[in-house]
Amino acid sequence: MQHFFLKADEVINGSKPAALCIVVDTRGSTPRKQGARMIVYADGSLYGSIGGGRVEKEVTEMALKLIASGKPSKVTFNLEEDLGMHCGGLMEIYIEPLNPLKKLYIFGAGHIGKSLAGFARELDFSVTLFDPRHEIFRDEVFTSFTCVNNDYFKAIEEAVFDDNTFVVIVTPKHVYDEEILAAVARKPHAYLGMIGSGRKVDMLKQRFLEQNILSGEELAKIDMPIGIRFNAETPQEIAISILAKLIDERNSAMNKNS
Repeated sequence: MQHFFLKADEVINGSKPAALCIVVDTRGSTPRKQGARMIVYADGSLYGSIGGGRVEKEVTEMALKLIASGKPSKVTFNLEEDLGMHCGGLMEIYIEPLNPLKKLYIFGAGHIGKSLAGFARELDFSVTLFDPRHEIFRDEVFTSFTCVNNDYFKAIEEAVFDDNTFVVIVTPKHVYDEEILAAVARKPHAYLGMIGSGRKVDMLKQRFLEQNILSGEELAKIDMPIGIRFNAETPQEIAISILAKLIDERNSAMNKNS
């Protein structure tokens, strides 16, 4: 049982979606009883079993569709009437997609980055903080996150970016913000945002266009100045405005796919 939950945890903290299938009720003769479970991965591979044969094949096909929709479902089979299985009992099976947590890469672990990390963890983001300052991660709060204490650009080379990755740039220096933006903008990501004033952003866009660093279309996809607009002043308030944008982007994408 413990190994099964470890496998489910690997999915949630990984990058490949899957679905959890649990036999929640049985009547009569069935190949497996209540509590049997398996994981169906997006490539069709399985871990565990709910009984094999036609019932497992049907549930696997349903699970693959539900992975795409992101919505759970419950199904009941009369094994003989529905599937032609001679054992003849009934099985009720609950299927729930296991979607990996969205990865949140925060470049800059200062007041805003630290506050954002704490809020985002509570709302189901898998948080990684990047900062080269040696003293920055001494606060005990950072033990709850993955912290990369390395040069920003070496860290970018080693990090894995994909369509599940949200990127927030909030370093203490404008030059770092802009150079990091240039380094990550063309990497796969679900969201990319950078802190800064409206004037700073306008100057950056002009310079990036003039120097052919990014195209106008690429710049238009970047959230800058970052966050939902409201009268935020403290680092915590700014972090909340950023988090609100992340939640909006995450939930909008989920609703679009469902």
